[in-house]
Amino acid sequence: MAEPQRRVMIIEDDRFLSTVIKARLEKNGFITTQCFDGEEAMTALRTERPDLIVLDLIMPKITGFEVLEMVSKTPELKKIPVVILSHLAQDSDIEKAKSLGATEYFVKVKVSIDDLVARVQSLIG
Repeated sequence: MAEPQRRVMIIEDDRFLSTVIKARLEKNGFITTQCFDGEEAMTALRTERPDLIVLDLIMPKITGFEVLEMVSKTPELKKIPVVILSHLAQDSDIEKAKSLGATEYFVKVKVSIDDLVARVQSLIG
């Protein structure tokens, strides 16, 4: 019997990067949903329950920090692992994200798409 496909929500305002991540995750058997700002993500999360969220922090409308906070305070969402993928590299930003419930934190310039996909697979795959 085939395993159920795992769902990943990519919340990233950089459309090129989001599409690259989407393609790589789908190539590895994940079903993906893309959201391009925090407001769109919060709307999607009312109806969708991904197995994992890849979240950028610097986004229009609602920031990634705000999305993370809302997810962590919502009982039916707070168990979803959230992997941060951000340009913010300050320890204070990393600490803030972790304190709000982030499972993992990657700085965009320091992580490859391969590493990101491998981490997603190890968390839910």
